[in-house]
Amino acid sequence: MKIYFGFTVAGDRSSITIAKTIVAMLEAIGHVVLTRHLVQDDAWETDRLITPQEVYRRDLRWLAECDCFIAEVSGSSFGLGFEAGYLLGSTDKDVVLFYHRDAEKKISLLITGNTHPRCTLVPYSAIEEIETFIASTVQAVCGRRPVIGT
Repeated sequence: MKIYFGFTVAGDRSSITIAKTIVAMLEAIGHVVLTRHLVQDDAWETDRLITPQEVYRRDLRWLAECDCFIAEVSGSSFGLGFEAGYLLGSTDKDVVLFYHRDAEKKISLLITGNTHPRCTLVPYSAIEEIETFIASTVQAVCGRRPVIGT
């Protein structure tokens, strides 16, 4: 499956270790992570090597190409909200949003209160909860619609 992994570039990146672990877990079970560059330490600098318009076109292309959107939103930014809302509002793709329970009060209520039927919220306190979800549930959640070409 092709995964668009969402993680803030300009916001609070204090959960970068968790984000890197999620990407590694997804790749280890055979998924292609289109946006793996977002968990690199130089993501901010790398995105600025192209114009904002090129970033927008590139990311919309990846959103169209992905089978599922999975994001770590503990340090959420406008971009993450845009991506999740865009997919939920204009496609039939599934969205999975991980966030650390300790960060919940700093996260937009539009994320933590999301009840959209294609949005799965996964609050966690420990990495083991993420590992369990990815190992046992992500395929079922992201596979609710037919996936072509995987």
